[in-house]
Amino acid sequence: MIHVNARAEIKPECLDAYIEILKDLVPKVRAEEGCIQYEPCFDWSADGSHAPVITMVETWTTKELLDAHLAGPNIADFRKKIVGMRGASSCNILVPVLKD
Repeated sequence: MIHVNARAEIKPECLDAYIEILKDLVPKVRAEEGCIQYEPCFDWSADGSHAPVITMVETWTTKELLDAHLAGPNIADFRKKIVGMRGASSCNILVPVLKD
């Protein structure tokens, strides 16, 4: 299993539009082969004094299927739609230390 935390600061004036784009994207990604979890989450620690932060919490069955997702049409379309909506972003790809 592969876990992903993809964090993005969203420009406040773009937040509503960004969420609408996510509403379209999320069911498509959840239907992709290998997707176990794909959940957009607000940063709990955000106090309103800075840009909203959304973290995508993801779980994929394999790195190959994650790579296919990242190179696929759903993410390509998403990237086109959100141009100019984000500030800083980061992505952590995590592999469990202990395996069953």
